[in-house]
Amino acid sequence: MTESPPVIEMSVVATPSVVWPALRDPELIKCWHGWDYEGLDEEIRQIYLDGVAAEDAGAYSLLLTSGDRFSLHEHEGTTLVRITRAPRGRDPAVLDWYDDITEGWTTFLQFLKFGIEWHGLDERRTLFLEGSATVGDTARHLLGLDEITGLKVGERFRTVADTGDQLSGFVFFIGDHQTVVTVDDLGPGLLEFGEQPVTSTRPNGGSQILLGAYGLDDEEWGELEERWTRWWRARPSAEPST
Repeated sequence: MTESPPVIEMSVVATPSVVWPALRDPELIKCWHGWDYEGLDEEIRQIYLDGVAAEDAGAYSLLLTSGDRFSLHEHEGTTLVRITRAPRGRDPAVLDWYDDITEGWTTFLQFLKFGIEWHGLDERRTLFLEGSATVGDTARHLLGLDEITGLKVGERFRTVADTGDQLSGFVFFIGDHQTVVTVDDLGPGLLEFGEQPVTSTRPNGGSQILLGAYGLDDEEWGELEERWTRWWRARPSAEPST
């Protein structure tokens, strides 16, 4: 039996006419897709411009050359954003990163929802950390956020993270492999933490953290970025992203 490709859905409190430009304008895409690094503009161009196989603006549908399809569906003043993944296929190079891409789309849709509903897709600053972890560790545990285990979406939390930051906010999303929470003092901002799937280059899987902040000046962001990066590099078996 052929496995059905994953379907990722998320509801945004906005009309499709508001959400659609966020899929087509590179400057708006930067406000939710990926994270800050030197190649982000090129990545966006490759996926959303050069990597488009078919586009129907009237139907709010976008098919990528990868086989992934975006579609927007209006429902009572909200928009259901749906990504239908391409079939897994048999290409080992594709199979190795298939689950990573699924989890990545899941993360980015949460940042799209949050960016539109809370910040009107204002500019953000992001920090991405990834690497292996000691056996039994998770990104949640590394951050010192075990106490939020069992909370439901919408429930509030307040704790001190292992980074030394006092974090408060509410649970924004809970998935099988990742959790997303808001952070009041970062704009508010959004914090995703989760487990990376096993691949040929990551035989034991790994952990990742994506932090998005709004409204911080250069000094405030620089201090946060340095503090979190120093903390991550000091973790046993944790390797910072480059």
